[in-house]
Amino acid sequence: MSRAKCIMVQGTMSGAGKSLLCAALCRVFAQDGYRVAPFKSQNMALNSFVTRDGLEMGRAQVVQAQAAGIEPDVRMNPILLKPSSDVGSQVIVNGEVRGQMKAADYFRHKKQLIPDILAAYNSLAEEVDIIVIEGAGSPAEINLKADDIVNMGLAKLVDAPVLLAGDIDRGGVFAQLYGTVELLEPEERARIQGLIINKFRGDVEILRPGLTMLEEKTRLPVLGVVPYLNVDIEDEDSLSQRLDVKNVVKPLDVAIIRLPRLSNFTDFISLEQHPLLGVRYVESTRGLGAPDCIILPGTKNTVDDLLWLRQSGLEAAILKLAERGTPILGVCGGYQMLGQQLDDPTGSESGRVQSLRGLGLLPTRTVFSEQKRRTQVTATVTAEPFAGAKLTGYEIHTGRTVVEGTPFDTLADGQPEGCVNGSVFGTYLHGLFDTGELTEKLTVFLCKQKGIAPEAAALVPMEQYRQQQFDLLADGVRGALDMAAVYRAMGMER
Repeated sequence: MSRAKCIMVQGTMSGAGKSLLCAALCRVFAQDGYRVAPFKSQNMALNSFVTRDGLEMGRAQVVQAQAAGIEPDVRMNPILLKPSSDVGSQVIVNGEVRGQMKAADYFRHKKQLIPDILAAYNSLAEEVDIIVIEGAGSPAEINLKADDIVNMGLAKLVDAPVLLAGDIDRGGVFAQLYGTVELLEPEERARIQGLIINKFRGDVEILRPGLTMLEEKTRLPVLGVVPYLNVDIEDEDSLSQRLDVKNVVKPLDVAIIRLPRLSNFTDFISLEQHPLLGVRYVESTRGLGAPDCIILPGTKNTVDDLLWLRQSGLEAAILKLAERGTPILGVCGGYQMLGQQLDDPTGSESGRVQSLRGLGLLPTRTVFSEQKRRTQVTATVTAEPFAGAKLTGYEIHTGRTVVEGTPFDTLADGQPEGCVNGSVFGTYLHGLFDTGELTEKLTVFLCKQKGIAPEAAALVPMEQYRQQQFDLLADGVRGALDMAAVYRAMGMER
């Protein structure tokens, strides 16, 4: 089998749209009949995923794999950094936790991970026709270039041609692109095969004089102006516009607590699709109001985020709403917070030995340890009013929770999972809304609580909806880019 061709998308900054451009290219190449895999040597994100074999990877590459029509594989993201503080992260290599590292320590250590990166990449390259590589941040971070393993450093290691994307929606795109190119070394500039203007709104003809001047100054072709595409595809962590939604005009109001270390908010994207559910993220008592349902999501640090919840006044507000019967759902770290007690006997969760009372809404107690549970699961909800809903998802958490009450669901192996107490529900299952069954039962329940009749809104199944969005993304990018030039950059003709 011949070795895969590759193309790398780098950006002028974080949030330039690299992840979605890579997803689009994965879809385009797959539509053209090629076996495609995504790759990102190092990802920093709190949104993660557990593969079928129980390994952890960043969700951006999961989305790209789904766009390519293949099973997510940890080789697509050999290094995952999950920030646990402003100066440190949990380091995950090939899906397994290597430990906590301060930024300075990791910076000194990361070159030792190059063999892991190349082993993952080379293994993928033997199985597919094309690898679409995503960079991180900007290749022109001149303070970081010496030890780069994710932008031009990686491009050199795997001999990748590069497309450089700039975000015109933020403004200053010509300066972004020109400045980035100028800060690169000659051999790095030589890898760039073309420039991309991303997230454009308006008449492309107005840009023509600027595009011509940009090409003259950089001596690089502009391969396309990609429009701002209104597609509903998972975003990267804190840059997601979803988290900034404050008011949604729909019959039902679902408030998700925006914890400081919020993780896996992608669990709730399928809720946003429902025509009756207005999903918003709140971080203050004033913003909370009186919603029809409250969700406490996952977090990278349950203990510290529980302390924040307490100090912000949101704990007291949530408890008052719970007394009035407002339904509350906790997922993963949010589930742990809802219990009676949280013990961190070794400081593995919060960095210090401590015991903390929970919100006291569920009869559970959680004890944290170094061991992380990572597994894909299927389950059936046993708790009313959601009984019978089939779930598929995954668990990814530290801590063992002892339950003294009614379970939320039953796993495929017959084990009970989660806990219920009145209208308070807790579960470890990420992806619990993806099948759509729990979403529908939750909607009917909330409608009855509010005294309104559920509309007969026919929802597209989540997987079908996701595939439709990938096709829309691919159509938009294919129509905007010079795909013949992209193929030529890889040494291919199309």
